[in-house]
Amino acid sequence: MIQWFKVTITQEGVSRILSVLSHPLRREILSNLSQKGECSFTELMNALNIDTGKLSFHIRSLNGFLEQTPTGKYKLNKIGENAVKLLNDVEVWASEVQVAKKASVFPFASFGRRVLAFLIDFFLLLTITILATLPQTIALLVNYILGGTPPRIDVNTIVIVTFVLLWLYSTLLEGFEGQTLGKRLLGLKVIRLDGKKLSYDYAAVRNFGKVFLLPFDLLIGLKDKRFLRYFDKFTGTTVIDLRL
Repeated sequence: MIQWFKVTITQEGVSRILSVLSHPLRREILSNLSQKGECSFTELMNALNIDTGKLSFHIRSLNGFLEQTPTGKYKLNKIGENAVKLLNDVEVWASEVQVAKKASVFPFASFGRRVLAFLIDFFLLLTITILATLPQTIALLVNYILGGTPPRIDVNTIVIVTFVLLWLYSTLLEGFEGQTLGKRLLGLKVIRLDGKKLSYDYAAVRNFGKVFLLPFDLLIGLKDKRFLRYFDKFTGTTVIDLRL
């Protein structure tokens, strides 16, 4: 009987804490205090853009999570600090659930389709590089026909320029909306596993491995269908198939 009573009280306490933390304004109050250390009533009111009565009500609701300094400012007590940690964990879990749902709707892209998308992008950039150097090549050929020295086409330079352009091109397009031309044609898209929008810095890092360190990138990363490349695992990104 005593054991049952203890369990009931514990569950009631958990329910009460979750009820207090369920309101978004209260979570914002805790987040503000966690970031700034301490805030006055007016500072909180301005930061949250709410009136005096509403803030007073929510601060009273958070009574067990806050304490006041000698100057009257509010700060988190130990329970409040633990509550913020809990909320951060919940946000991570929520992101993982969101990604899991997205992955169930749009499965991870296969290795073969990712390779094909890469080849489309590579040959596109190679063609652009060759066309950019075509006038110089033609001039060398004309000079040779007119009795000059045999033309020397610098293949190494063409390859290096192609890979640099491929990295910049992939970074810009994936950072913008997660798709290069090759990925768009095949219905593939790069996403972050934390559910946030793919930014240019993440796109730059993941594509650095693909363009400049591909053998190493593949060798380390092929063990997980989410992370076919190491740099995808490093940045927490993956590629999904929008057409399956």
